[in-house]
Amino acid sequence: MQQIDVQQLSDGARFNRFHAGVLAWCAVIIICDGYDLAVAGIALPSIMKAMGVTAQNAGFMVSSALFGMMFGAIFLGSVADRIGRRYAIAICLALFSVFTAAAGLAHDPYLFSAMRFLAGLGIGGVMPNVVAQMTEYSPRRIRATMVTLMFSGYAVGGMLAALLGKGLIESYGWSSVFLAAGVPVVLIPFILRSLPESMPFLIRRQRFDELKRILARIEPQYLPGARDQFVSAGRERAGAASIGQLFQEGRGFSTAMFWVAFFMCLFMVYALSSWLTKLMASAGYSLGSALTFVLVLNFGAVIGAIGGGWLADRFHIKYVLVGMYALAAVSITLLGFKVPTAALFVLVGLAGASTIGTQIVTYAYAGQFYPAAVRATGIGWASGVGRGGAIIAPIAIGTLVGLALPLEQNFMAISVPAVIATIAVALIRHGRSASAVQEGGDAAGGLRTAAA
Repeated sequence: MQQIDVQQLSDGARFNRFHAGVLAWCAVIIICDGYDLAVAGIALPSIMKAMGVTAQNAGFMVSSALFGMMFGAIFLGSVADRIGRRYAIAICLALFSVFTAAAGLAHDPYLFSAMRFLAGLGIGGVMPNVVAQMTEYSPRRIRATMVTLMFSGYAVGGMLAALLGKGLIESYGWSSVFLAAGVPVVLIPFILRSLPESMPFLIRRQRFDELKRILARIEPQYLPGARDQFVSAGRERAGAASIGQLFQEGRGFSTAMFWVAFFMCLFMVYALSSWLTKLMASAGYSLGSALTFVLVLNFGAVIGAIGGGWLADRFHIKYVLVGMYALAAVSITLLGFKVPTAALFVLVGLAGASTIGTQIVTYAYAGQFYPAAVRATGIGWASGVGRGGAIIAPIAIGTLVGLALPLEQNFMAISVPAVIATIAVALIRHGRSASAVQEGGDAAGGLRTAAA
């Protein structure tokens, strides 16, 4: 009889076609999610003109989706540990695709905000689930790289929104880029068929035949046996995940610090995503040029996410994040000062790398910090609390824009959260993380044989 620790087996596996398939599907989902999230900021100047709304009211319109994301991240992140991750991801994709497209049909700010709120439920809910999925099915030695590579699709989606925005808005109006967001709903049947289910979920539901097929694809050397017994990181309880478990085993203080870091980083991400186009337009750049800055911001995010993941797999992920948040504080502050155009593009790229890219690496760290049985719950609550920063940012920066303050003061306001996030991440107690605990148990191996 074999007692198989499925997480240790997955941790020690070599990268193969199974891992590539999970990575590809999760990346596609995040690209769609990133497009839906970025599209409001891309179209914001045109929406303001068409609906005749002020900068502050426009901030509330953008925040309606972010408010939905807060509930989506908490509820759909937690419910995935109960109904299964595949179904949670499919529900999220349906929500953000259908209701983002519906927002494109709205002609007043109230209906638009309602549709964006419903879309936000899916946008927020899908993030913790795909991070948990990718973390669970990544070999440990390249885990941060795979999670950040997958999550760089978020920036790719933002770039896609900017490119389509430049081509569609002037020709067909702002609603066209929203209607295009409905296309990914056709992917749902393929996702349900192709994505593997969470291994702890399969153990709890005693779906062992399905689990054996997954393990054989993860590790070809595994030979299923009729009497195999399965555990997930043997110390984890088989009961349903709850928020209380996030504060057990010495994780409480670090959970709070993750929440602070998520709040501050998402404030910066959504302040830039929502208002960079408008701020650059007010600084004298044309709409086309301002959208180019959005492309550069998201290109920098891809570099920051992949580069940050590469560094995190080779150095301590906590200290990599501290350095990235510090870079955000410097680069965003400098955006407000007069510099040559080439230097401005570099600063925008660095801002994207150290905000959007850093947020992606922070998701990867949260995925490593929590045990597999509560991973989606932990990431979901961190992301949900962080949505408070995302909600406040468009409104707060919209208020500053409405006051017509000097450009440098707007960017200094966006950079302050980076300093707070730097301190919060530095205070995380890494020794209490699941990855640190698991490193101490590696000698046991993924397969343990006992006498029948």
